[in-house]
Amino acid sequence: LPSPPLPSSMHLIQVDSVQRWMEDLKLMTDCECMCILQSKPISIEKDEQNELILSSQYSTCDNLQLLLKRAWIISTELTRIAQKLEKNRWQRVHSMTVRVNCHVRSMINEYNTFTRSSSEEMHQLEKLLVDKCSEFTAFTERCLQTEDEEILKSMKSCVNETLTTVAQYFGQLIELVLTQEAQRLLRQIELSGSLYVTESAVSSLFSLAQEGAHLCRIIAKEGGVVALFKICRQDCFRCLYPQTLRTLASICCVEEGMHQLEKVDGILCLADILTDTSHSEATHAEAAAVIAQITSPHLTFTQHLSSFLENMEEIVTALIKLCQEASSGEVFLLASAALANITFFDTMACEILLQLNAVKILLAACSDKRRVDTPYSRDQVVTILANMSVLDQCASEIILGDGVQLLMEMLFEKSSSGNPAEVAACERVQQKSAVTLARLSRDPEVADAAVKLSCIPGLIKLCRSPTERNNSDSVLVACLAALRRLAVMSPDGLEDSDFQQLVKPRLVDSFLLCTNMEESFV
Repeated sequence: LPSPPLPSSMHLIQVDSVQRWMEDLKLMTDCECMCILQSKPISIEKDEQNELILSSQYSTCDNLQLLLKRAWIISTELTRIAQKLEKNRWQRVHSMTVRVNCHVRSMINEYNTFTRSSSEEMHQLEKLLVDKCSEFTAFTERCLQTEDEEILKSMKSCVNETLTTVAQYFGQLIELVLTQEAQRLLRQIELSGSLYVTESAVSSLFSLAQEGAHLCRIIAKEGGVVALFKICRQDCFRCLYPQTLRTLASICCVEEGMHQLEKVDGILCLADILTDTSHSEATHAEAAAVIAQITSPHLTFTQHLSSFLENMEEIVTALIKLCQEASSGEVFLLASAALANITFFDTMACEILLQLNAVKILLAACSDKRRVDTPYSRDQVVTILANMSVLDQCASEIILGDGVQLLMEMLFEKSSSGNPAEVAACERVQQKSAVTLARLSRDPEVADAAVKLSCIPGLIKLCRSPTERNNSDSVLVACLAALRRLAVMSPDGLEDSDFQQLVKPRLVDSFLLCTNMEESFV
């Protein structure tokens, strides 16, 4: 039995298991009590007053988070029921079915409490789900009352079928709830001229987008990108631009968001924001974040961004200016990440950057700890340099800015925290700096500078010592390629054993030799 369809529509943040248990505990109330108290008012006072108390305690965003947590619990329980059913644990199946029944009813009641108005389609789905859950509970109870293996075997397929139907209705209900919530927020943005209401709606929309790609698709499908760009075209909402752009960056991680962006001339709007010097740095930084998102080389659906090429020179110029004037590491990271992605997106960007003295600006930034203070920022810088290094004119710019020295330092990038993401960033810095050196060393002047800075011994050390390269195979391949290029330019810089093992054989043979080396060899 496949898992219920909900998890694809939800984003579960990884947290400590005890903390997760503590958060979920209040929702895991005793089943018998739930059955007795279901739909019963806490006091004899009017329902309106009870509703007022509930709505004053939580915002819409909090209520939605509560709903999503409840939905996650139900989804998990349905998956566990399928597992117990497979093992014929009928007692467990029944008790968990009762619990799911209670959670479903509670979730529906909670949602209806804070929405107060549901569509006919919603009511029909709710009834279908509740009825099917009741049928499911009754069915599993009957299974407990027989011990005949043949009868249980015949009933098992019916239980499986009912479980699948429950999961299907449940998934449809959650999909409809999230769609209606997105529609409600977008209606607020569309109809309200109030700064406060618009800010609140955009904030809630951002929270919704953080729940995962499926939510982003729903928002995009309901016109979220169109509504947000409408805000970015109104001067009266200027103070909301950073928040709105941040929400756009989240939504545009999915293809539907990208298509909507193209339809509303979103690239032109972003170019206008980036080139308008009257906007705050925060606004420029968030616009850069949207550019970085939509040009990500990891996305497979950026080819249709034809309008990007029309505005690329303006965008690249604004981004390198933002890199130069960035007041913090975060702003520099967003601007440089956008530039790095653009250099993959189109080679013309590298030529534009060369004309804008980008090499000098980026090399200078690497000496400024206020702007380049993490391996993530250095990763973006070296990515740009690696992509620019295919241009012959880039070599002289690197020499003038002492770029070879910087690349040498980047070869030995190390993580200070040991954080896996940071370690991975360090490996990318090492790999790309080796690639850049290999490409630039076709120029004799660069090769000579690299040799004088003891680049050959450094590359040999990286090849022979797995710990120096963080046990990364991609770093090893890049270092072998750079070493071979420098060996051609300066064959006297290698010991005979290094030449015989690292340069003379086929690259794959040298690679296999180095990956099998023990630390004691070094």
